[in-house]
Amino acid sequence: VLRTLSTSDDVEDRETEKGRLEEAYEKCDRDLDELIVQHYTELTTAIRTYQSITERITNSRNKIKQVKENLLSCKMLLHCKRDELRKLWIEGIEHKHVLNLLDEIENIKQVPQKLEQCMASKHYLNATDMLVSAVDSLEGPLLQVEGLSDLRLELHSKKMNMHLVLIDELHRHLYIKSTNRVGQRNKEKGRISSLVKDASPVPLMDVTNLSTPRKFLETSQFSTPGSSNMRETSLVEVKEDMELDPEENSTVFMGILIKGLAKLKKIPETVKAIQDRLEQELKQIVKRSTTQVADNGYQRGENISQENQPR
Repeated sequence: VLRTLSTSDDVEDRETEKGRLEEAYEKCDRDLDELIVQHYTELTTAIRTYQSITERITNSRNKIKQVKENLLSCKMLLHCKRDELRKLWIEGIEHKHVLNLLDEIENIKQVPQKLEQCMASKHYLNATDMLVSAVDSLEGPLLQVEGLSDLRLELHSKKMNMHLVLIDELHRHLYIKSTNRVGQRNKEKGRISSLVKDASPVPLMDVTNLSTPRKFLETSQFSTPGSSNMRETSLVEVKEDMELDPEENSTVFMGILIKGLAKLKKIPETVKAIQDRLEQELKQIVKRSTTQVADNGYQRGENISQENQPR
């Protein structure tokens, strides 16, 4: 427009050009007014929508700014509380450990009473497990507890003497219990023969099926490749039933005794004690058997003499 007006030759041309431009502006204003009238609703809606969007964007910016400030504040607070939280966490672990130690101490205090009950009922494997576990705890995690010093000495002394009781029980079943079964079978056969009043001599007793410690310890080293009927028994499989009489099965009971001695690490002492007492125990077996045979023979002779059938 400026170039057109400045290049005009005279004032008249400029006025003409000016008038033309003003007319064009007026026409543009009229057209704009008409368009505004025609699209007033849409224009109003667009303006309101734009204002709403602008307000929401402004609010979102303010909220994000506030969230950033809150996050920075939380970060500062967490940074300040980190050491305290770590301290509380460590204290929680310590308290839990102390509670576990207190429970263990409470259980160990009841060990002497439970041990006495197990020994009275002859559940030696359970008593050995309990005693070994208690001594290990007293000499391990609870070593610094001064209040348990007397209990520690008492249980340690019982552990040192426990194998003597087990060895005595083992000898009793090894030499006395097994021979008592033979004597009882002999008495039963004598009683049956006296009831039948048979004059034939009493048959020899079959001892091939008697349970012996040797048969209990039969393993693959004693068996041949062709013998599949030999029963293999491992001490690891021996378990103690608290509800049954422990001496009901003498073979299993001896296995339990050996397992208890192994837990006490007293197998060498056991072997030495068996070797030392072997000759004496065998002499006692011969002595008891001789007395028993003599008594049975005397009783049989009395019965025969009463029946007037001397032989």
